[in-house]
Amino acid sequence: MQLFFTKNIKGNIATFETEEARHIQVLRKNVGDVLQFVDGEGGMYKGEIIELHKKQCLLSILEHIPLYNERKVKLHIGIAPTKNIARLEWFLEKATEIGIEEITPILCDRSERKRIRTDRLEKITMSAMKQSLKAFLPKLNELTNYQDFIKKRNDDIKYIAYCNDNALSHLKKEYSGAKNVTILIGPEGDFSPKEVKLALENSFQGISLGTSRLRTETAGIAACHIISLAIDG
Repeated sequence: MQLFFTKNIKGNIATFETEEARHIQVLRKNVGDVLQFVDGEGGMYKGEIIELHKKQCLLSILEHIPLYNERKVKLHIGIAPTKNIARLEWFLEKATEIGIEEITPILCDRSERKRIRTDRLEKITMSAMKQSLKAFLPKLNELTNYQDFIKKRNDDIKYIAYCNDNALSHLKKEYSGAKNVTILIGPEGDFSPKEVKLALENSFQGISLGTSRLRTETAGIAACHIISLAIDG
């Protein structure tokens, strides 16, 4: 299945512009062809091409499935951007493929990267959504100060993954898959003691992702996969 994406849907007409319109032409689609597409908000559609121009393509909607494969609970990961932006991009791509509802880049005491371009990162999540045949586009928030993120989270379950000399319970033992969950993943130098203390004071629970020391993006994917297995299982 080849999926396309647009949010520009009015009545029974879906409009594709710029990159998606060019993509349709590159694939040598013609008027009368039927395409499948998503709106990023759970809608899965089939539509027939009725107009095809260089920078715009119009489809007449034939079928609409709302909330396609919606998950019963939501996963939100707050993650410190990596110094090498390609590693953060890899995390976003793979997390979208596995399954995630919301991602917030967080600015920590030991963060090596203090600026990101969310417009570029959103293109990566969009591509991964289409490739993995999903209808929901993960919400990607702007870079957020750690303290602000901690104090605003009110999910049912909140975890912080960090290195600790004392044994922390493994995430897979703690999470049952029944409630919305937020997980914090720190920078390469880990969270500072002050940040860990603040999280614990705000109802976050410390958890382990195993005995290996993981890179930021690997830890994010490990957490995403464990949660997705619990939700889907």
